Amino acid sequence: MANVLIIEDDDNMRMLLTVRLKNNYNVVTSKNGKEALSTVENGGIDVIVTDIMMPQIDGYEFVEILRSRGDNTPVIMLTAKDSISDKGKGFGVGADDYLTKPVNFEELVWRINALLRRSKIANEGKITIGQVEVNKESFTVTRGEEVYELPSKEFQLLYLLLSYPGKIFTKENILDSVWGYSSESDENTVRTHINRLRNKFENFPEFDIVTIRGIGYKAVIKK
Repeated sequence: MANVLIIEDDDNMRMLLTVRLKNNYNVVTSKNGKEALSTVENGGIDVIVTDIMMPQIDGYEFVEILRSRGDNTPVIMLTAKDSISDKGKGFGVGADDYLTKPVNFEELVWRINALLRRSKIANEGKITIGQVEVNKESFTVTRGEEVYELPSKEFQLLYLLLSYPGKIFTKENILDSVWGYSSESDENTVRTHINRLRNKFENFPEFDIVTIRGIGYKAVIKK
């Protein structure tokens, strides 16, 4: 099981989080950011769930120190501070996700699992879906004896969609992520690349690329 570090100075909340998560993960706890930094230095932590308002080192400072050390362990900020400015500050210092109290524990598990999956994809540089392997190093899609070497933008687009199956990406999201903010490419470029990917992989039973009319696209993993 994955190792999840909970940083929470409130004893009752820390205990409640531990009880609710221990069936899904190996749970490690710290009472504050200072203690947590020592825990992280020992290695083996896969995801961190941290409160913000804590003594000695608060959640913002904890994440800031963590990122300054080059540590990219995924972090979820769990807090009662729910204003846009608070969330902006959290993401600004390097948090990966932000969930407000009172905690919906089912949602927290979903978010932890999503971060674990993204971290695994980032570390391995490949996505495996059934018999299909999408390899970021070689820009290839392999299924059995079939090997497709894709042009850069086609591959980046496919990799983006398959990294977050079920998530809807607007055309603007895709343009920014694949072509960059300063690109002069437009929605027709996205549509063209989507069509090319569909033509190449329409017979694959593992996934589909679905159009959400008026919004964008998503990848759907077939059961």
